[in-house]
Amino acid sequence: MHDHSPAPASWRIALPHSAAAVPVARALVRNALAELEHTADGDTAELLTAELVANAVEHTSGRTPIELVVELMPTGCQVEVHDPDPSPPADVTRPDVEPPDPWREDGRGLLLIRALSSSCGHRPTGAGKAVWFRLPAVPAQRRPH
Repeated sequence: MHDHSPAPASWRIALPHSAAAVPVARALVRNALAELEHTADGDTAELLTAELVANAVEHTSGRTPIELVVELMPTGCQVEVHDPDPSPPADVTRPDVEPPDPWREDGRGLLLIRALSSSCGHRPTGAGKAVWFRLPAVPAQRRPH
């Protein structure tokens, strides 16, 4: 391993507007982190990416592809999912008005993202919105060998 921190790397990939996008997005994030020996927690990144992509597919209509953007920085990673629907995702930023029903498939994902990411949110884009989360890099000495 070299000491110098690598320049930020970023991937941008269009995914089909279908459930097939979820495993593709998971594999992409896993490979991106592994390839650069990145220290953010790959399992968490994969899980949260799958939730974001599943949400984007489920809650936006149309056939417009959604876009996955993965940015790796020395301090952590940021994953964004761009979709064509400008309306913000309900539970990323505002607390739920009623407690989510744990048996409802769609209530869990964004709560999970809030709980597991170091920060998350959304922003409008020219074509719709981007929902994102960040994970910190884990210090090397805390990683299992």
